[in-house]
Amino acid sequence: MAKRVVVDPITRIEGHLRIETEVENGRIVNAYSIGTMFRGLEIILKGRTALDAWLYAQRICGVCTTVHAIASVRSVEDATNTKIPILAQLVRNLIILSHALQDHIVHFYHLSALDWVDVTKAAKADPKKAAKIAANLYDWPTNSEDRFKEVKELLNKIIESGKLGIFTGYWGHPAYDVLPPEVHLIAVAHYLEALDYQRYATQANAVLGGKNPHIQSLVPGGVALAINKDNPSTFNMERAQLFYSFIKKTCDFVKNVYYRDAIILSKFYKEWFNIGAGVKSLLATPDLPTNVDMTNMDLPGGYLPDSDDLTNVEVFKDWKDPNLRNNIKEDIVHSWYKGSWAKHPWEETTEPEYTGIDHNGKYSWVKGPLFKDKPAQVGPVAQVLVGYAQGHELIKKYTDKAVNEVGVPVNKLNSTIGRHLARAIRARVICDLVEKHFNMLVDAMGHETEYCVPVKFNGEQKGVGFHEAPRGILSHWTVIQGPDGILKNYQAVVPSTWNARPRTADGEPGPYEASLMDNHPLVDPEKPVEILRTVHSFDPCIACAIHLYDEDKKKRVKVFARTIAK
Repeated sequence: MAKRVVVDPITRIEGHLRIETEVENGRIVNAYSIGTMFRGLEIILKGRTALDAWLYAQRICGVCTTVHAIASVRSVEDATNTKIPILAQLVRNLIILSHALQDHIVHFYHLSALDWVDVTKAAKADPKKAAKIAANLYDWPTNSEDRFKEVKELLNKIIESGKLGIFTGYWGHPAYDVLPPEVHLIAVAHYLEALDYQRYATQANAVLGGKNPHIQSLVPGGVALAINKDNPSTFNMERAQLFYSFIKKTCDFVKNVYYRDAIILSKFYKEWFNIGAGVKSLLATPDLPTNVDMTNMDLPGGYLPDSDDLTNVEVFKDWKDPNLRNNIKEDIVHSWYKGSWAKHPWEETTEPEYTGIDHNGKYSWVKGPLFKDKPAQVGPVAQVLVGYAQGHELIKKYTDKAVNEVGVPVNKLNSTIGRHLARAIRARVICDLVEKHFNMLVDAMGHETEYCVPVKFNGEQKGVGFHEAPRGILSHWTVIQGPDGILKNYQAVVPSTWNARPRTADGEPGPYEASLMDNHPLVDPEKPVEILRTVHSFDPCIACAIHLYDEDKKKRVKVFARTIAK
């Protein structure tokens, strides 16, 4: 008889996710991905002006802080056939790139590293031995005996206090025995350093975005960031160099620590390249346009029907490609919305109707995206394998370097540990691209002056804004009506909706579900670290996947602030 193992909530993610599994002899034979909180941003946006949509849409999430703003303005520009100036294009690209670096660092270290690294084992390591191991693996100045001794003392104080806080985990589980104690210690030291380096990426993002989270410098038609390299009151060369100084620090860490950590962790946990593939069809969108017509892209997109066959890739040259635009649908067969349809996003509705968890009926707030009527996995592994299949120079360079050192075939990136390695490869690629796009911006500041153009509304206009976000392909779909640009319909099809989707009408599992049914056996169902490893490898953002909605407009929560005199 199958044992029921439920993890609710999945922690170290954004939003609310419940995973239900059925386990026989340690093997997961059934899995259900259940989004448990409804958020109605799509409903809130209807009836508002399209010019303001991006300000609301980016509140879908505070972790994916720029991505919904970018996709939203792009959808309005696509609907109105607006071509934005090259200065604005490059500023947006740098906003995208700086956010992606911060997001990838945070995911690897602060959201998922503790699935693979045991802080109690790190607390027993020999700092001198750790420094000797690190000297052979890294080129990084803080990998010293003194630093590792300091981290070890800190960990022992925390453990002795009994208040582990963020370091709470399934410590002592045999799944952690793969790493020597000294490698655990090195990883924890890098975890702590990553707190600083993700901050540098956030500061870079805020230089261009005005603030973080939730940037303020966008507007349909361009950017609201006045640009003049010689004017002290605008974004000038001094501000540009400030941005670059933060990015330089971030990329030093990515190149010498994060990319190396992902490779080293992959070598120790090599068996996990054969675990957790799940859905093998991969989908990615091109991004980082370098011209006004948005036909030249620096990040590749496409569709791989089978991740085991890299010769059969369908290439998307740009966002106008009908193969990309016309073949996306969402279904609600197993989702808590009225009806049982599969529709193109422009035709969708969002009418919530909770009916309880029924594995044979509806069991999640997450809708079900489809590409060519089939589920697809999205995220860094999709972009890396789609790009590798196309011969993308930077992706091929850093992928070959990584998989050759680890000793696995490229297609094995579609796996639990492979998703982490693919994300690190993407971060390494981004460091080269951010250098390129920064230089392009500085050059353009010498001869371009226009950074925003007007957007014109006329009749009914439909548009879609694509973005290859850190978690994968994101698309915002707008239907705009009338000369005032009022939103008739708004739908966001986001990466974690693709990956966290419930079963299809034909019973096919979504990517989370399928990957768990291809998972490592559970050693101890009371400590299901194996489930966390695979689910976390996707970097879930369920706040995005389900998109606060108060139907009767009543106040539900009151928040009070008070000053306490000392």
